Amino acid sequence: MSAAVNAEPLQDRAESLSRRFAEVYGQEPDGVWRAPGRVNLIGEHTDYNNGFVLPFAIDRSALVAVRLRRPDQDPEDEADVVRLASTYGQKGRGLSHARFRTGGLVPGAAEGWGSYPAGVVYALQQRAGVSVPGFDLLLDSTVPVGAGLSSSHAVEVAVIVALNDLLGLGLDRPGMARLTQYAENEFVGAPTGIMDQSASLMGQDGGALFLDCRSLDAENVPLPLADHGLEVLVMDTRVAHSHADGGYSARRSACERGAAALGADSLRDVAADADLSGLDAEVQRRVRHVLGENQRVLAVVEELRRGNVDGIGELLVASHASLRDDFEVSCPELDLAVDAALAAGALGARMTGGGFGGSAIALIRAEAEDEVRAAVLAAFEDKGWKEPALFTVLPAAGAGRL
Repeated sequence: MSAAVNAEPLQDRAESLSRRFAEVYGQEPDGVWRAPGRVNLIGEHTDYNNGFVLPFAIDRSALVAVRLRRPDQDPEDEADVVRLASTYGQKGRGLSHARFRTGGLVPGAAEGWGSYPAGVVYALQQRAGVSVPGFDLLLDSTVPVGAGLSSSHAVEVAVIVALNDLLGLGLDRPGMARLTQYAENEFVGAPTGIMDQSASLMGQDGGALFLDCRSLDAENVPLPLADHGLEVLVMDTRVAHSHADGGYSARRSACERGAAALGADSLRDVAADADLSGLDAEVQRRVRHVLGENQRVLAVVEELRRGNVDGIGELLVASHASLRDDFEVSCPELDLAVDAALAAGALGARMTGGGFGGSAIALIRAEAEDEVRAAVLAAFEDKGWKEPALFTVLPAAGAGRL
């Protein structure tokens, strides 16, 4: 079944955003571009270790309306000015604003959500040698912030596909993924891998993206959930997380130390059955997770190729246990969501995203959705915790112009 069955009213959103853009900036936009968030089915913290991941783009997305500055219409002293506005998270018709100049752009020149578009401009200038003119941008998004569904990467991808089109850059999708990763790493200051951007750029309806994070070789593997009477339920714990904090960096550093101690450039080059006894206890746990997670990704891909969508549940559960115990990036709320869903009949469940909060996912039978939802909500209520946001997602197409 196509993701269009559960699709957002994209054309309505695009038209509304164009009208709002004209109200805010007094000019029509040059166009509207969309980039989806993503759910990672399996393969967590393997991307920056040059391993394997299996995300899918979801039917929740960031939209940007953009207009390039023109010498014949805009003041000369504003030729490199970027004006940003966002409806994201604002009440009523309120807007959040940001501003920077493309000339002499350096890390720290933009803060908050404005650092994501600025980071893309910085990456285009520094890595692609592109002279980026000023522009106006209006952002709208339905990807929840802090839920582990890649809301920031959706913004970056929407911006880079817009600039790629408007400036005629001819960048391919793996190239845009690498540039947005550079934006995250060097401008935003978050040491993320390549997975999130790749899923947003290269996702397809009804499929998951099997990605080799070293070569960027990608294969869309069938994920026909509806054909099997299945759904993916996202359980957003509403516990905030940030990739720019120390926990994520510490895990990445431990992986790098482990690879070096084992004589490898990255953990991708370490055999799955390698002797880890010479590593200190913490690094050993981190390495054990990554090596095992790569094998679980390969196993899930093989099951999906055989059409055995129902059979991947145990691998999802094993992934969560490894993330909880060896990589130690889960939290009580994520564990509770997973345990409650499994107890209510989910075929599999795991935290998704970087961890320390955010979301878990559950693979469920469609007819059991109400029961699983009720069980998760009751479990959180019993603990006196904030009610989680629960919603289903389907695989959607990658980024592009609307």
